[in-house]
Amino acid sequence: MFISKGANVDERPSSRWFMPVIAALLAAAIFMIDTFSSLDMAIAVLYVVVVLLSATYSDRRSLLVIAGLCVGLTVLSFVIMHADDVDIGSTMRALVSISAITVTTLLCLENQIATQSLRSQADLLDLTHDGIFVRDTSDTVLYWSHGAERLYGWTRQEAVGQPASALLKTVFPEPLADIRSELFATGRWEGELVHTRKSGEQVTVMSRWSLQRDEKGRPLAAMETNSDISEHKKAENALNQTRAELAHVTRVTTMGELTASIAHEVNQPLAAVVTNGEACLRWLGRAEPDVGEARASVERMIANGRRASDVVARLRSLARRDEPEKFPVHVNEVIDEVLPLIESERTGQHVALDLALADTLPPVLGDRVQLQQVVLNLMLNAVQAMAAIRAERRQLWIATRLEPRPDGGCVVVEVRDSGPGVDAESLPKLFNAFYSTKKDGMGMGLSISRSIIEAHGGRIAAARADQGGMLFTVALPASGDEPTKSHLPKERVS
Repeated sequence: MFISKGANVDERPSSRWFMPVIAALLAAAIFMIDTFSSLDMAIAVLYVVVVLLSATYSDRRSLLVIAGLCVGLTVLSFVIMHADDVDIGSTMRALVSISAITVTTLLCLENQIATQSLRSQADLLDLTHDGIFVRDTSDTVLYWSHGAERLYGWTRQEAVGQPASALLKTVFPEPLADIRSELFATGRWEGELVHTRKSGEQVTVMSRWSLQRDEKGRPLAAMETNSDISEHKKAENALNQTRAELAHVTRVTTMGELTASIAHEVNQPLAAVVTNGEACLRWLGRAEPDVGEARASVERMIANGRRASDVVARLRSLARRDEPEKFPVHVNEVIDEVLPLIESERTGQHVALDLALADTLPPVLGDRVQLQQVVLNLMLNAVQAMAAIRAERRQLWIATRLEPRPDGGCVVVEVRDSGPGVDAESLPKLFNAFYSTKKDGMGMGLSISRSIIEAHGGRIAAARADQGGMLFTVALPASGDEPTKSHLPKERVS
């Protein structure tokens, strides 16, 4: 039950004596008129006004005493006026007056019980540290708890009667019309809000709304319970910043492991540029220069220069320390961008590559660099895990597919190797921080990968493959855009 404005009894010092004096004067006036006037009517009925006034400041026992006095004054007035000539009319008027006083007293006692119950509930609400207030359908504050006073700085007298959203300068996470629609449809709403205290300081709260309806089901009022989560949000932001910095360190460390592969990928196109440049000079140095062949050599130089530039651009993107930014990303393109970075490592380890990439996949909403980091880590782990088996058995499978779901589906990436795998005891620990099955491993790659995928609303799992080796599965929610055709080959690449 919500607290209404009528439940608050006026407790100002002046009311402690003012109302009793008014009630006493009114009772005396009624007695004088009822006793000494010639009016032929039930004047004593007006004692109900005395009872009603007394109910605003009296407890249960005092109210019963005052009602008894009113009944006594009615009887006394009747005796004085009609002791010698009792008639049925005067007797009925006295009985009506006594009945009215009795009924009014009983109703006032019942109302006091209800009011006391409301007051007790209000006192319970004041025990909590949360800021609680009640507002009507026009957003006017009806009740303001002590917790709200402590949280926002406005006293109850200052807040009651004010528009809540204007008073607190509320910043909503979505349009207010949508929030109200959900509240009226379900009877409750929950979400994060930003409010402004009386001091001007902003505070982030977890807000829970509950709707009260009347007997006909119409919205009557809403109770809002707000918990201060400002410190929690600051800690969460600091944790996210720490994770981002750790992810950056892990990316740089991974690049350090791929130094030989990176040098090979950059050196190849640069060597091709030199070779084609020399060929171009030879074609131009002839007695009759062959411009066509020279042009072809220059075109090959440009293509190889762009290839080297692409490798450097990928490395720079991985090494950057930018804030994560989420945009529609095609997973097949991420795989295509990472494959050249492990090409030298893979071929040097004699690992065959088998790609099974879906022709059409919807994009996912994510940070391209972070997703590249996850894919690179999984691929590099798979290649390194096969170092202990014979070269002809080393196989790396990479597959993508769309997993249909009622909420739009997930884009799934699978990375499988043919290595020895891990034992059942180590399997649950693979994503723990600082746990590694490699002697020189940091134990952060998979832990960071899980944090990244979960921050994207996805999941990552590891299992022993039926064919042997390990199978890592990454599932990311599709963004809802139309699927696009993949430009990557599906056939095996060795």
